[in-house]
Amino acid sequence: MNDHSYLHITLIYLAVINVVTFFMYGIDKWKAMNSKWRIRETALLGLAVLGGSIGAWLGMKVWRHKTQHKKFKYGLPLILLAQIVLMYLISEK
Repeated sequence: MNDHSYLHITLIYLAVINVVTFFMYGIDKWKAMNSKWRIRETALLGLAVLGGSIGAWLGMKVWRHKTQHKKFKYGLPLILLAQIVLMYLISEK
């Protein structure tokens, strides 16, 4: 595979993981409002770590979910920053 193919696959992966993460935050918000079995916080944060940090951040804003939890309020921006730095370092090779 060439570099263009890896970039294409990476962009598709990031789009999918962010859409999935965004909707997982919405589903968890709905479950919270309806007293249903919730999605674990570690799963929500894990999706962010796996590349869904933008979807997680947007999910927090749109669904107004987990906005007061410190590990989300401060952790998600740190995860996103780390991912941006990592992408920069990879692109510089």
